[in-house]
Amino acid sequence: MLSRKPKAGGSHKSKSSKQPAPETEESQDDTVSQLLGATIVSLELVANILTIAQSKNVKPSGKFLKERQRTLPKDDLQGSLGDALAELNISVNRMNSEAASKKEQRFLRRLFSASIDGDQITAWNNEIDRVLALFHFEVTTGMAIDVKILKKLVLESKGSGASSIVQLCLHPRPAMLYGRDGLVAELANLVINDEHIALIGPGGMGKSSIAKAILNEPLVTEKFADRRFFVTYDGVDPSTITFETFMTRFAGALNIEIAGADPVRQISTFLRSASALVVLDNAETFEEASSSSALGAIPQAIAEMADIPGVILVLTSRSRRNAPNVQWITKDIPPLDLSSAQAVFFRIYQHASGSEAEESMKDLLKELDFHPLSINILANAAQRNGWSPATLLKRWNDRHSKVLDGGKGKLQSLSDTMHLSLSSPSVQDLGGNGRRVLAIIAFLPQGLSEDLASDLLPSLPQVDAICDVLCMQSLVYRQDNFLKVLAPIRHYVRDSLQAPDSACLQEIRAFYYRTVASCSEERDQYADVVISNHLNIEQVVAFNLANISDFAEGTYTACWQFLQFLEWHLPRPTTLTPAISNIVENSSTQMLKANCFLALANLYGTLSQLVEASQALQAAEALYLTAGDPEDMACCLIDRADLLRCQGRFIQSQNLLEGLQHSDSWMSLSDATKARAWFTLDLTRTHTFTVSVDELFVKTTEDRSLDAVQVNTHFKDLFEQHAGTANAGTLADLLQGLAEVAFCEGRLSDAMDCLQKIIEMCGQSAEDALWSAMGKAGVMSQQGKYDLAKKLIRNVLEPFQFFALRSARTFLYQSYGSACIELTAGEYDRAESHFIATMEAADTQSNLARKAFSIRGLGEIAFARSNFILATQHFKETRSLCAEMGVPPQHLYNCSPFIALPDKFNGWVLFLEGQSPFAHVT
Repeated sequence: MLSRKPKAGGSHKSKSSKQPAPETEESQDDTVSQLLGATIVSLELVANILTIAQSKNVKPSGKFLKERQRTLPKDDLQGSLGDALAELNISVNRMNSEAASKKEQRFLRRLFSASIDGDQITAWNNEIDRVLALFHFEVTTGMAIDVKILKKLVLESKGSGASSIVQLCLHPRPAMLYGRDGLVAELANLVINDEHIALIGPGGMGKSSIAKAILNEPLVTEKFADRRFFVTYDGVDPSTITFETFMTRFAGALNIEIAGADPVRQISTFLRSASALVVLDNAETFEEASSSSALGAIPQAIAEMADIPGVILVLTSRSRRNAPNVQWITKDIPPLDLSSAQAVFFRIYQHASGSEAEESMKDLLKELDFHPLSINILANAAQRNGWSPATLLKRWNDRHSKVLDGGKGKLQSLSDTMHLSLSSPSVQDLGGNGRRVLAIIAFLPQGLSEDLASDLLPSLPQVDAICDVLCMQSLVYRQDNFLKVLAPIRHYVRDSLQAPDSACLQEIRAFYYRTVASCSEERDQYADVVISNHLNIEQVVAFNLANISDFAEGTYTACWQFLQFLEWHLPRPTTLTPAISNIVENSSTQMLKANCFLALANLYGTLSQLVEASQALQAAEALYLTAGDPEDMACCLIDRADLLRCQGRFIQSQNLLEGLQHSDSWMSLSDATKARAWFTLDLTRTHTFTVSVDELFVKTTEDRSLDAVQVNTHFKDLFEQHAGTANAGTLADLLQGLAEVAFCEGRLSDAMDCLQKIIEMCGQSAEDALWSAMGKAGVMSQQGKYDLAKKLIRNVLEPFQFFALRSARTFLYQSYGSACIELTAGEYDRAESHFIATMEAADTQSNLARKAFSIRGLGEIAFARSNFILATQHFKETRSLCAEMGVPPQHLYNCSPFIALPDKFNGWVLFLEGQSPFAHVT
């Protein structure tokens, strides 16, 4: 037997019904009773919502709240919210008693009816205001009770019935739902088109909030009116749920009572009466339980209700084990975007505002993977404790996921929501292997490669099946052929669950090290594996450098091999520098540590980050010397001297090489290494003019005194001789020489051809190719093709993000080249901006040459603007830098013809010659 729960209001009138007659005293009394019933139901509903949202301990006096407390742990109810709930109980019971007393006084019915419309309504209105104001409930649940709307529902719903008020109050649109408008609109459209939807995602992604928002979409409310139901299974233990519990909750949300042995038929009969939208919230509770044969009727019941015409189901779940035989449209709920994450955070966190605070929080929100619950808990913790942004960042760095345990319950604690997922029967059935695999996935920054899972973890033959279960429970997700975890889950696993299993780590280490050792400069299948897993390999190497002593030599070897691989195939900055620096030095590790530093220097050199490369070379140099290897020590020293030369530090470079020649190690060096030292020294001397031209390179090649035509012929002969045998670097050097000669002779087209050959030969990943592109832009500028030059120089570094870093020398190329083009084109403001940027980056990189070039450029701009005082200041500073570099001022650009300014900018020359307007400058 199926019966509807009695409504507080009268029967619902159809649109065609006649207009009601004026209210009699009896009908007024009925209206009062209806209003009071609605008021009491609504107030107790508020108590229900608040109690669920923040479980606190109060002594209940109402039947409903007594029932709520009975289902909660003793320690779950306490504090200020408990006091507010206690007062709510008192108000509800007092108002109930007052109404009952008045109704018993039948002879005062007219007076009662009049007063209920006047003074009593005002009194109850004020009472509702006072009680609800105790809550200010817009914090941890992401759901706000709009007090004004609630009052209106309670005090103005004469005759509408408590049931409709209950439904409207039970699932209001969440007030703090940011960044979901598009998704909600898409899902609502599916609902309108009679599609069943399964909203899937890990705990805290906002699935329930999105479902509530769908219920309140205008098109949805128009279609389903008051036939919108929200059935929650939150708080039900999957291990104890029964079919009867499932159906009782379902019926309760529909506001019907079940009688008899066939609840499915009874509920289906009710649903068939009109179109209905039903949300099954926290469905993982019964989905997990339904794997039991005793509970197999649950998915069958869901499927039967889904087949009823006009009935639409929306399901929210952490599990993908959704009821079969239902055509679900599955939607994985994504994290928030940055803008929405910031909006949520600063809606709660009020202790800081402005762009500076937003900027400081960006990285932290990214570190949370924009996980809504984590952002909510973190913002509340910061707001509650009055933390400044700096203090919040410190707390996070010190405690990580511990900061996300702001209270009890899944809406206030990451630990609690994780416990729910880990306690699911399917995860429990995995035993220890489930958590073992989860810990490994959390340890690896890229996650676990699906293609390599069995190779990486051969001791876990069921690893694929384990990963399927973890994915089904939304503990992990699949992306780009990797199994990953959200950042909050990763932090929780690392902080609170368990460390990665040592046996699993050994297997992963063995596979990765073996693969790295098999790589060469040629791109092959081993290189493909390393490229696709490079962040994981870096993490494993760093972890082993810091923690493993029984396989130290293998790890040191894998470290330098991996760095060499990055240099060859995937040039990028590395996080291994601190780990290498912390290697304990002794007789058995000195050479291995030196090899790591040398590989690190080569990588930084490829990235054109010369400061970092020089520091690594110096460290390797000292270790090789201590280990008794003068040959490798000298190679590092020569490379470091060449980097100093590239930075315009010619005196330092020269002193370093001359010091090597006078050291005890010099005589033990090979002839090839000595020749390299002499050649690098003479390259430096070409800038400082400390020896005559006839004395240069006599130690490494035959003495030549050639004019420009002979030099050009000589370079051409050398290029033809080595075209088929020399490496790309040698040929690029020869082409560069030909390009510079052509440029100096005014043969700009020939210079362009040579520079283009360098680009084609070296590929755009090499610094030579990048330098050549800058040279081409400079030549275009000289030809008056300013727009083409700007476009080329603007686009040249776009595919290579690391080459565009301000710490990279290639940034100096691009910025200075842009300045020269704008200056030549007469765009002085833009040129000035680029020169200043170059100067600042040159300071960062200790590059005296580019700093001197830029300041001279600023002087020319000031001179062109007739600001001779400022021009004098800039030229004086340039001259000072020339002295520091060891370069004669009149030869500032002697070895860099492509970056010299056109002759029309003659302020520098006039300054050096002391001509007007610099005649009296000293």
